Amino acid sequence: MRRRLLTSIGLGLVIVPAILFGGIFYFTLIFVFVVGAAWEYLYMFRAVKVEPQMYITVGGVGLILAVRMFEVRPFGFEPFQLSLPVFAALILAALTFHLIAYERGRNQAALDFCATVGGLVYLGWIGAYLLDIRNLPEGGWWFMLILPSVWLADSGAYSLGAAYGRHKMTPRLSPKKSWEGYAAGVFTGAIGGAFLAYAYSTFGNLGGDVTPLQGAVLGLVLGILTPLGDLGESMFKRQSGLKDSGEAIPGHGGFFDRIDSWLWGAVIGYYFIVWFVL
Repeated sequence: MRRRLLTSIGLGLVIVPAILFGGIFYFTLIFVFVVGAAWEYLYMFRAVKVEPQMYITVGGVGLILAVRMFEVRPFGFEPFQLSLPVFAALILAALTFHLIAYERGRNQAALDFCATVGGLVYLGWIGAYLLDIRNLPEGGWWFMLILPSVWLADSGAYSLGAAYGRHKMTPRLSPKKSWEGYAAGVFTGAIGGAFLAYAYSTFGNLGGDVTPLQGAVLGLVLGILTPLGDLGESMFKRQSGLKDSGEAIPGHGGFFDRIDSWLWGAVIGYYFIVWFVL
């Protein structure tokens, strides 16, 4: 617990300035976490003899992040002009590589191709929404509304579930999760979202753009859906026979262990802000 706490403090000292300053500092932070998760994804599949192509999977995730960060979107949320063809080209490159691998004797090449594309889609394309949030107008404030709502929901589910959980939610995927903890997470997510929206619109730079009711709805939706990100990563770990995705973050496991619910929170939060607030 002490090591976990010290690591959390250290991460906070890095993450908060990156969010505040944005730009290359924020990009570097997200790049390290998401590309690190791509490495872990690769080795989880290799543990069960599935071979995603390393350079296309990990390098492709990094390329998608770079293009999504720096492509020109004058109003902050225009349709993706450059990242879509880059994304399509990576998928075609992956198929080409695995066709050659099959011809050379790799009988599981079709399954390998699916794992390669899965990494590009889930960690590359979906992971890049963590950058898209920060690139919105007043993006630092939107990030500090969306992701802390996810963290509050996670904390509520963990704390209250550990104390009062009686009914198992997903015995195979995550035996310690309970329906009581899930309900607590939904509640704390909604309350946390409402409080953060009120605080930022009153004392921050959002200038009333988001109401406490909108914050509560966002927190509610995040509390309901983001546990699926955690369970999704648990599925990868259970299938590969690993307890954690890695050991990069002392006391916290790997990069994928940290960003599993962030991925869902980022894409849901991004479209909530774009469609219902801006």
